[in-house]
Amino acid sequence: MSSRRSRQTSGSSNISDDQIKDLVSKLQQLLPEIRHTRTDKVSSAKVLQETCNYIRSLHREVDDLSERLSELLATTDTAQAALIRNLLLQ
Repeated sequence: MSSRRSRQTSGSSNISDDQIKDLVSKLQQLLPEIRHTRTDKVSSAKVLQETCNYIRSLHREVDDLSERLSELLATTDTAQAALIRNLLLQ
């Protein structure tokens, strides 16, 4: 099989192996754990696994920061809390 073969996706669009490799390479550049590793040294499966791990860690961080912000707003006076809420909504 050619490396340029196309794969059928859930829609009617096709995506080639070269496009998948390019997307995995771009994804790898976003991951702090494997950002500086050469593309040919890291498998696509490893990049996808690290992506899932990274997204999970970002979700935990967002949850933690949200909880900390809620605690901060609960302990500040009403005027300060209103100011903070207004800044966050902008």
